[in-house]
Amino acid sequence: MTQTAIGIDLGGTWIKGVLMNTDTGEIIKQLYHPTNDTKEQSGVHWQQAVKETVDDLRQHAEAMPGGSVVKAVGLSAPGLPNATNQCIAFMPGRLPGLENFYWGHFLNEPVHVINDAHAALMAESRFGIAKGHKNVLMLTLGTGVGGGILIDGKLYQGNYQKAGHLGHITVNTESDLSITGQPGSLENAIGNATIEKRSLGRFTSTYQLLEAYKQGDHFAQWVWLTSVRYLAIGICALTNAFSPDLVVLGGGITQGEDDLLLPLATFMDLHEWRPGSQATPIKLAYFGDMAGAIGAASFAIQNSF
Repeated sequence: MTQTAIGIDLGGTWIKGVLMNTDTGEIIKQLYHPTNDTKEQSGVHWQQAVKETVDDLRQHAEAMPGGSVVKAVGLSAPGLPNATNQCIAFMPGRLPGLENFYWGHFLNEPVHVINDAHAALMAESRFGIAKGHKNVLMLTLGTGVGGGILIDGKLYQGNYQKAGHLGHITVNTESDLSITGQPGSLENAIGNATIEKRSLGRFTSTYQLLEAYKQGDHFAQWVWLTSVRYLAIGICALTNAFSPDLVVLGGGITQGEDDLLLPLATFMDLHEWRPGSQATPIKLAYFGDMAGAIGAASFAIQNSF
């Protein structure tokens, strides 16, 4: 009988669910459901939508030829989990009703709750580009910059579960404060949320910036290459601190591919400390928009078997 796990990724726009083979990582079924995050609903809609998604995936597992046993359920969401990974303990300003909502009580079964960026790392570690590596750093480059740390094959969450917020390291002390109070954070330097300010109002998205960059717009090239240099400086600082086997880059900004990787390699050549001429490999994440759900299932598998 096939053993499966369910992973749920709860975001502000979509609830994504996967039914996954625990041994191979094969995605047997995936589902999308709108979150409809509003203060008026205070979580009632999306809490029920998560339950319906789990129920639908479980029914699909039971209907498989020969049947399937769902061995674990995981859920990823923005915010900091509590010490036992049973709920999100801290997430102000988003998804009202999420904080201290115990999913296991609601679904009447154990649920392993994990930060969404940590989930992306778990997906890559167990079934993706980082499979087989014990020490890995991941940066998710999107609206902001998230991240995760894998040490000796295990997710490192740290005190208060806040480890891995790699976007909030400082790369420029003279720049604005981040949401955590850090001056000149990596998130402010390359995250999509600050692109309009960084480009003096000329661009409203990294996609627009890169289109101009490709056309040889000198201003766009200056803005983009400055951001990529800060990314390289941040990665170098992190590799000095953690000395990982591999750095994985995920998130929407990585869709720039060579427009990101080629200048990044140039700046890494300039700034990285390389004893014995050994450079730290940097690779793009394997999983796309289902990474959070896959990672939630992967985290649940790791903590259930």
